Amino acid sequence: MIATPLLLLMLLAIVQFALWSHATHIAQAAASHGLAAARVHGGTAAAGSASAQQMLDQLARGPLADASVSAERTATSASIRISGIATTVIPFLSLPVHAEASGPVERFVPIAYGFTNSEALSAANRSGGG
Repeated sequence: MIATPLLLLMLLAIVQFALWSHATHIAQAAASHGLAAARVHGGTAAAGSASAQQMLDQLARGPLADASVSAERTATSASIRISGIATTVIPFLSLPVHAEASGPVERFVPIAYGFTNSEALSAANRSGGG
């Protein structure tokens, strides 16, 4: 008699864990998508945040609730943070979801035609001989 409610509770716990896992994967995918927009040459934190929010709007309506996006971009790095709560199946159980993606920003480096360090070619190599 007590086995049936325990079995149902265990089944609900498995479904709850699956929803939390799915919400975490969606948040991580959205953070990666936002990072790609934020770290490009000429990109901004606002562009990364908007890109991540757009992906969340498309994918996270069911498994992820109260999602918030924060973005930061400096001269050398960019990061996107997403937090929210997984949809609850078991009453009074609120599982937080956090995802973060960060990386260096792309920057333009001009081609250096003159060498002034140890990478300069030796006289033997310039003439093609040995």
